[in-house]
Amino acid sequence: MSDNAPHQIELRSFPDRETLGAAAARDIGDALVRRLAEQAAVRMIFASAPSQEATLRQLAARPDIDWSRVTAFHMDEYLGLAPEAPQRFGTWLQTVLLDRVPVGTVHLIDPGADPQATVDEYSALLAAAPIDILCLGIGVNGHLAFNDPPADLADPALVKVVTLDEVSRVQQVDDGCFATLHDVPRRAITLTVPALLSAAEAFCMVPGAQKKHAVTRALHGPIDGSLPASALRTHPRCTLYVDKESAPDAR
Repeated sequence: MSDNAPHQIELRSFPDRETLGAAAARDIGDALVRRLAEQAAVRMIFASAPSQEATLRQLAARPDIDWSRVTAFHMDEYLGLAPEAPQRFGTWLQTVLLDRVPVGTVHLIDPGADPQATVDEYSALLAAAPIDILCLGIGVNGHLAFNDPPADLADPALVKVVTLDEVSRVQQVDDGCFATLHDVPRRAITLTVPALLSAAEAFCMVPGAQKKHAVTRALHGPIDGSLPASALRTHPRCTLYVDKESAPDAR
């Protein structure tokens, strides 16, 4: 859980995203198995992005996890997309992970007709018990979930409606999720930085050359809202996984 004091992130480097995903899936799986041996249930938050695919695919293949005792959340969702739109993050997470393993309880963000009501309901679900494990990535502009810079690293809310930075929207096109920038929604619901960092353990998977600058700043720059991912350094148990393309510049 974040305590606002700087900590040493454990940095692990791999030759490619598939090897990165295998290592991260092994570590996340080990954490899950350990916690399930110690407690009745585990609550997890998952990111939905192509950068997470290798990790989640390999995590789903692990045979020794009692998924029936896991409660799954995801961290952001677009406003304005049709429920059947393939670009919805909840749909992506279902395809990559949730349809492959028998998760006991799944709480997906469904914006519906009243986004603020959804924010309130999802906040209550998150606040009902501690979060054990966070699986996330870092955006090209250093965002965590859809907390674009400048982000409030001490936001009192758990969930909120945000307007997306153009860099974040362009990233969705570059990732192949949308055909054009015009197609990318301008607003979304997101968990806040404090909500994310409330998890007891954080695993952050960040492959790809386009993330190198953000990774370098997150590890070596100031901890402030101009680079939201810098807040990971306030978490006492965060492991960051990079490949040869995203590995930070030497300092």
